[in-house]
Amino acid sequence: MSQLSSRLSQAVRAVLKARSVLLLALLAGAYAVYTRPPTDSVGVGELGLRLNRWTGTTTTVSEGLVVVLPGIHELRRYPLQSRLYRPERSAKADGDAPFQSIEGLSFGVELAIRYSLDPQRVDLFSRTLPTHIASERLEPAVQGTIYKIFARYTVREIFSTKRQELQDVLEAELKPKLAADGIVLHTVLMGNVDLPADYRAGMDRLLAVELETEKMKYTLELKEKQVKEAELTADAEKITREKAAQAAAAEQIIAAKAQEEAMRHVLPFKQKQIEQRQLEAEAEKTSRIKLAEAAAESRRIEAAGEADSRQRLAEAEVFRLERIGKVQSEQMQRDGELISKHPLLIQKTLADKLSDKVSVIIAPPPGDGGFIGSNLLGATKVAQQSAAPAD
Repeated sequence: MSQLSSRLSQAVRAVLKARSVLLLALLAGAYAVYTRPPTDSVGVGELGLRLNRWTGTTTTVSEGLVVVLPGIHELRRYPLQSRLYRPERSAKADGDAPFQSIEGLSFGVELAIRYSLDPQRVDLFSRTLPTHIASERLEPAVQGTIYKIFARYTVREIFSTKRQELQDVLEAELKPKLAADGIVLHTVLMGNVDLPADYRAGMDRLLAVELETEKMKYTLELKEKQVKEAELTADAEKITREKAAQAAAAEQIIAAKAQEEAMRHVLPFKQKQIEQRQLEAEAEKTSRIKLAEAAAESRRIEAAGEADSRQRLAEAEVFRLERIGKVQSEQMQRDGELISKHPLLIQKTLADKLSDKVSVIIAPPPGDGGFIGSNLLGATKVAQQSAAPAD
């Protein structure tokens, strides 16, 4: 019984020991997994390369979780977005690594090189690509190429006239070099060109002189163009006047021809008008003669009628006067006889005649019984005067 119990106790201890070892192993594994997890991640816009140290193979992985076994795998991440590289040491003329022109003058240029990794070739260069691509691969290639290219040009060309050409040359020479390392060059941009102060001052003066020269050149060209414009204007006016004169002459010729052609038809018409006017004048003359003869004949008839009428009127007047004389004589005879019979009728008649002018007439009757108005009329004196010569 004692042996059985000892064996049981040994078996229990062995099981407990195995379980303890397993638990320790599990705890060690959990701690190892916790401290160094067998997974890693690739961020957005990145490309991952997993290197197997045992086999030496590489696997391209995209963004997300990646199984990376500690001690076996190594994960490298490369950004696929475009990035900018700026050679800061060469941006100033007094910087650490300024560029040199063909004259040997130091100057600085602000460059911006936009690049990215080629995702199709990263796996081919995964063994050779360093961790810091910009400083270990991009900068040496760029610096060597840029220094060599800038040394072909003068500072003035770099500063003003050949900037675009320089950018094109830099892109053309850098693209194949960077493509060999799996780097895609997108563009090369040139910014400010920093020149030494003395050279800049001299260049400013030179540019001022050149600007003045260019201004004078443009002024002369403008004056020359104005002179040419004036000449062209004068020629145009001359041609216009000539054309106008030719047109006026042509119009006069056409008008003269038209007038000549019209005269051919007008002259016969005028001749006919003259003949017609002559005939009309002769007809009018004949008509006037006829009218004059008729008027004269009418006047003769009227004169004869008027003379006859006057003769008859004269005869009638003579007859009337004769009749009036006879009537007056007879009336006077009757009046004389009446007065001789009634002498007071004279006074009455005189009073009637003077009644509207004289209100009262006082006249003494004559002593001889004569006319009462003889004293007023002076008939007595007249009778005495007429009687005296008779005595």
